[in-house]
Amino acid sequence: MEERIVYFEKPGAENTDTVIQLVHDCVIKKGIKKIVLASTRGNAAKAFAKVFDAKDVQLIVIPWQYSFKGEEEQPFPKTLVKELQEKGHIVHFGTMLFHTEELYGVKAPQVIANTLRIIAQGFKVCVEILMMATDGGCVKKGENVIVVAGSGSGSDTAVIATAAPSNRMSLLRIHEILCKPL
Repeated sequence: MEERIVYFEKPGAENTDTVIQLVHDCVIKKGIKKIVLASTRGNAAKAFAKVFDAKDVQLIVIPWQYSFKGEEEQPFPKTLVKELQEKGHIVHFGTMLFHTEELYGVKAPQVIANTLRIIAQGFKVCVEILMMATDGGCVKKGENVIVVAGSGSGSDTAVIATAAPSNRMSLLRIHEILCKPL
């Protein structure tokens, strides 16, 4: 099998429109019905929701967990949560699994995260949010989905993956990389 991977010169939000088009083409070609999407402040969620109708493709939007950076307020707008849910999409605020060093007192999550960052920051986030979505019951273990994330803001990384919960991480599979920054 031969597939195309798009490499971006630089990471960041300027790649979001291209990522949306690549994901849209993949949805049509492969018939995948769920997109797990990282969106901190809602910009990526808004952009994807303009293109993907929940009747055809459901977005599972994964913002930061509450108090991730010590803020009292969640940076993802509550009004957007409601708007996305009314359209049939899901917004899930789960525990960010690679940011638990104070909880466990061990470095294993950081080692895993840093290993995944060798490929791309967004690649690390794709793996993390897919497990979060599976842990939260938004995606079934073994389900094939498209996962989209980025580096800082916007979207610059997309993969096709088989979902697995965090306690069965070894079952998670990345089948295809659609795009990533160099």
